[in-house]
Amino acid sequence: MQRGEPGRATAPQGGFTLIALLVIVAVVGWGLAFVGPAWSSQAHREREQELLRIGRLYAEALQRYREMSPGGLKTGPARLEDLLLDTRFLGTVRHLRRLYPDPMGADRPWGLVRDAQGGIVGVFSRSEEETVAQGPVWVVDGLVLPPARKYVDWKFVMLPVTAGRL
Repeated sequence: MQRGEPGRATAPQGGFTLIALLVIVAVVGWGLAFVGPAWSSQAHREREQELLRIGRLYAEALQRYREMSPGGLKTGPARLEDLLLDTRFLGTVRHLRRLYPDPMGADRPWGLVRDAQGGIVGVFSRSEEETVAQGPVWVVDGLVLPPARKYVDWKFVMLPVTAGRL
């Protein structure tokens, strides 16, 4: 049984739709090849900004923990979890709301900077990626990160504030 009108030849199927679809896919792929690196660079910059923000939060929390230490010996916590609930006091003291993952590698734990007594005084990312910022980075008063090529070189440690310092 033949379809269509009797006596009329059917047009051959040339595969125009397939060719048009392949051209569209090629154009989209070509466009993404140009836009992809810019998106990747922007995401890297955003992760770096998040690292600076979270690093500052940890540095400030560790400094508060140290300053609030009872007695003459000012030391940092033995574990980062001690910043969530400081049990050295009768009331509830929290120096940090939650433990934040390293934005440069959420599957890696933070590197810890310890003092002579073994207390934590700072944190750093274990990422070997290169930094976007090339010069010194001012995070907050008392926390200036020196120029570094890799994130692992940035140590988030607050400097003690002395009476004569402005």
